[in-house]
Amino acid sequence: MAFGRLERTTGPQPMSDINMTPLVDVMLVLVVIFILTAPLMASSIRLDLPATEGATPGAAPQFVTLVVDATGQAFLDDQPLSQPALAERLRRIGAERPDTEVQLRADAAVPYGRVVEVMGAAHLAGLQRIGFVAEPQAPGAPSAPAKAP
Repeated sequence: MAFGRLERTTGPQPMSDINMTPLVDVMLVLVVIFILTAPLMASSIRLDLPATEGATPGAAPQFVTLVVDATGQAFLDDQPLSQPALAERLRRIGAERPDTEVQLRADAAVPYGRVVEVMGAAHLAGLQRIGFVAEPQAPGAPSAPAKAP
């Protein structure tokens, strides 16, 4: 009997590295499958679509530009007009081309009532499509403060 400690030797440690061989095998099999099936997924279906007589896709929409400056003066396509002349001109445009879009530009200082008058004249003339044009706010610029009533 020996008095002393028995030496313990550590056995082989488990391998903690991933085994790459099965991973590469699976990836190669998937690549082969995708190579074989890719032409099948790219096939197109032949269709004979019916012909229609509609608007051509390249037709640009018709529009007029209506501007109200800071003094409340209305300009239709850069021509200054009084309120009765503006109403008559819009009525003529509405009779000729009722699908014409009105692009409304108004100065920030114009009272809301004046903008509504101009919109009402366009609506009475039969022009239903009104678009508002605004300039984008500069990044980082503070928004306009609300005015007290």
